[in-house]
Amino acid sequence: MNDDGSRGIGFQKGMTRRDPSDVNKVDDTWYVWYTRVTHADVAPNEYRLRASGYVGTIWYATSKDGGYTWVEQGEALGLGREGAFDAQAVFTCNILKFNDKYYLYYDAVKPTPGKSDHLFENNSINDFTNMGIAVADSPNGPWTRVSEEPILRYNPDGKSFDSYRVDDASLVVRDGKIWLYYKGRNLQNGPQGPRHTMMGVAFADKPEGPFIKYEGNPILDKSHEVLVWSHREGVAAYASFSESLEYAPDGLDFNSNPVELVTLPKPIAPGAFRPELTDPVSFGKGVKWGISMLDPGGQPYLIRWECDLSVD
Repeated sequence: MNDDGSRGIGFQKGMTRRDPSDVNKVDDTWYVWYTRVTHADVAPNEYRLRASGYVGTIWYATSKDGGYTWVEQGEALGLGREGAFDAQAVFTCNILKFNDKYYLYYDAVKPTPGKSDHLFENNSINDFTNMGIAVADSPNGPWTRVSEEPILRYNPDGKSFDSYRVDDASLVVRDGKIWLYYKGRNLQNGPQGPRHTMMGVAFADKPEGPFIKYEGNPILDKSHEVLVWSHREGVAAYASFSESLEYAPDGLDFNSNPVELVTLPKPIAPGAFRPELTDPVSFGKGVKWGISMLDPGGQPYLIRWECDLSVD
C-alpha cells in the first residue's frame, strides 16, 4: 500500500474516515465518497461505535492529480427522516453514472427497535441493514433520495445468506442492465456473522430499480468487502478473506476460475478507480489503483493502494 497518497482524507485525530466508494473521474477531477464520523459529535452511549459506520454519514473528496492528494468537499448525504430505515446512519456507499445522472448507493440502519433512548446497539438480533439510493445531476450534488424505502432489503426468512445484512454495493453495467453486487450476513450466524459473509447480486433495468435478487445467490463466499470490476468480457472480484482474485466470465460463476492475487497489496475495504462507472464498457481493462482503509487504534483513515491488474 502507498500511504503517501491520501493527504486530505488521511489520518486525523478524533476523526473516522472509512469504507470508500470506487473512484470515478468527471472531466479533470477524480471523486471518492466515504463514511465520516467526527468523534466529538457521537453520543456518549454510542461512543464505542465511533470507528464504525453505524454513527456516520457520507462525505466526499476530490483530486486533481490522479488520486494522490485529496480535498474534502463536505457532506454528500445526511441522515433520513426520523423513523426511516436510514435514520441512524448512512455509510459504505458506491457510485454509478447512468444516462447523465449520478446514483449514490448507500447502506443504512435505524435505531435499535424497542430502544426508548433511540440509540443503536449494533446487536446481532434486530439491527438489520438495508440499502438506499440517492440521485443527483452532478457528482457534487445536491443528492435527493430516490425513495423513502430501501431499494434492497435483507431477507426476512431468517435463514438466507442475507437475512441480517445487505450492504456494500458495487455496480457493473452489463448488456444495458444494472448488476448490483452486495454482501450478505446470515441472521443465524449471530455475532460470528462477519466471518461468514458472502456475496450476492441483484439485477435491475434502471439504476433506481426495482432490483431482483439472483436466484443462485450467494455467488462467492469469503468476501467480506465487495470489490468487483469489469474484466475482459466478464467480472473480477476481490475476495477479501481468502485474499484471492476470482473471475466470472458470465459475471456469476466465480468459483470455477480462481486466480491468486499475488500482486495485490491486500487492501482493506477497498474501492478502485473504475472509468467504466462513468462510461460503461463491453471489454473491461482491469484496475490499477484505488482508495482503501487503515485502522490504527480505532481511528480509521483512507490511503491510496496500487496494483497492476490491467489487461489489454
